[in-house]
Amino acid sequence: MTFKISLSTPSFPRRLALQWVACAAFGIAGMAHAQSAGAANPAGVYPDRPVKIVVPFAPGAGTDAMGRLVAQKLGEALGGTFVVENRAGASGAIGTQFVAQSPADGYTLLLAASPFTTVAASLPSANYDPLRQFTPVGMIASGPLVWAANTSLPASNMKELVTLARQKPGALNYGSAGAGGVNHLVLELLKSRTGTFITHIPYRGVAPATMDMIGGQIQLITGTIPALLPFIKDGRVKPLAVTSAKRSSALPDVPSMAEAGLPGFDVVNYFALMAPAGTPPAVVNTINAAIARLVVQPDVVARFKTDAVEAAPGSPALLGQFIEADYRAWRNVVTTQNLKID
Repeated sequence: MTFKISLSTPSFPRRLALQWVACAAFGIAGMAHAQSAGAANPAGVYPDRPVKIVVPFAPGAGTDAMGRLVAQKLGEALGGTFVVENRAGASGAIGTQFVAQSPADGYTLLLAASPFTTVAASLPSANYDPLRQFTPVGMIASGPLVWAANTSLPASNMKELVTLARQKPGALNYGSAGAGGVNHLVLELLKSRTGTFITHIPYRGVAPATMDMIGGQIQLITGTIPALLPFIKDGRVKPLAVTSAKRSSALPDVPSMAEAGLPGFDVVNYFALMAPAGTPPAVVNTINAAIARLVVQPDVVARFKTDAVEAAPGSPALLGQFIEADYRAWRNVVTTQNLKID
């Protein structure tokens, strides 16, 4: 099973690189009516009023930081005003529902991350459909999570972890940022792939789970590389693998899941822009072309490196394929594992 069909390393597959270039070129050519980067915005050209980018999480989180970066760069590229509005709650569902119910005019966008698909796939109370209520605009960036363990765990890699879990069913405790999130479902995917049982303990965020892992109350977590890198560097936790099919440049010495003996296990955290269903294609293509330009700017590339993600531009259609595959794959995990979450 793979959860990534359209992102470049560690996101879209390289075989789609030529498609991205073609799509990006088509989008840029198709926006002859749009202004050049940084130019004043003529009346009647999108955007002719402020555009709201809804971040469905609290200020200060990684998704919020990405949203603010994208808002700034889109404003510069399109000569308009893009502002971030935080609408946190219900694991991202509140802000996501708000965008789904907003006018489909291109002036309300969603900064989507992995909970956009995992929460919809696992929580009946999410009350939004990621496939029918949204129009894909463009992928921005993606990167893997990292499996991290307490230093006393008698396993130094994923193969040893799986062997240990099989020897001691239920004895290992794994902490997540909450039931239904990607940190939870990646564990369920591992369990379904390996036939193991590891006890899931949900927390209110990765930070308290990390502290309990360091303290020995739990043995295992996954988290974003930037969140765990300081503890990896100072030796308080040990990395076992990244969750993607290929290694991350941020942790070049840490093996991939394929190297760990689990080919096809490819989970990434992504950042993308989505709009309400029915948003005009001309507006979608204008924003998509601007994304393709901004993600290659040197300061953005440097910022992505700090965040341990890589640019992953592509057409709205490719993003739509990714979102559908990701959502259906997580639904399969929820069904296979008989998860009852609410």
